[in-house]
Amino acid sequence: MRAALVGYSSSEEEEEEGGLRGDSAQGPPPASAGRPRLPVPAGLPGDPEPEEAVSDGSSRHGGRVRGFPHERGSWATHVYLPYRVQEEFLELLELLVSRARTYVSSLAAMEEFHLSLSQCVVLRYHWIDPFVRSLKERLAAFHRFFCVADQVKVYTNQNKTRTFIGLEVSAGHFQLLELVSEVDRVLEEFDLPTFYKDPSFHISLAWCVGDLSGRLEGQCLRELQDIVDGFEDSPLLLRVQWEQIRCKSGNKYFSFPLR
Repeated sequence: MRAALVGYSSSEEEEEEGGLRGDSAQGPPPASAGRPRLPVPAGLPGDPEPEEAVSDGSSRHGGRVRGFPHERGSWATHVYLPYRVQEEFLELLELLVSRARTYVSSLAAMEEFHLSLSQCVVLRYHWIDPFVRSLKERLAAFHRFFCVADQVKVYTNQNKTRTFIGLEVSAGHFQLLELVSEVDRVLEEFDLPTFYKDPSFHISLAWCVGDLSGRLEGQCLRELQDIVDGFEDSPLLLRVQWEQIRCKSGNKYFSFPLR
């Protein structure tokens, strides 16, 4: 299956997810007519520091390259659905990564799992609270729902510095698009890039440095799909109930429980 673009940046928490290859990255949309654009405040005494050091060297991040320059007072922000793994999922993950490493030995399993509802965007520190309040208002009416993520797919980030293996959603797409629509409206209020057009919703499983999608597609991808299809608990295991939405901004986490 053809590789897809995902909006990964430089750190594990900053680097999720995107749309299919062929979609161009979206620039910042015009300001929402409903709310005026917020002014960017100047740095104030006592502004908290982002959680990362100023150094952008890729050697500090396992070879990963930052998608945007580090700037004091600017916080990488990402909206997503956290996936709480079960022991059986980790068994399946081990089988998949072990097989994939026969094609790309440098593959590393992800340590945390989620499904993205936004690109990684940059917020000024003083925008975080109003951004979170707006998210809370727009997401308050949503109920818990199920989706199925059982299709193995290979992805690359936008600048093709990293390759990923993920499980793409095959059922539940409509509900995810409804969530993305509301998150996009919040992003528009702050003149931030919205999510990708026609996104490939997925849970990333493993990654490696560089564009090695050619090695993982074809025969490798078919073997990985066979492992998923033949795994004893796969139908139940990969039917995921989403119970909350989470926003990470710098080192701050905000949760929005679904009804």
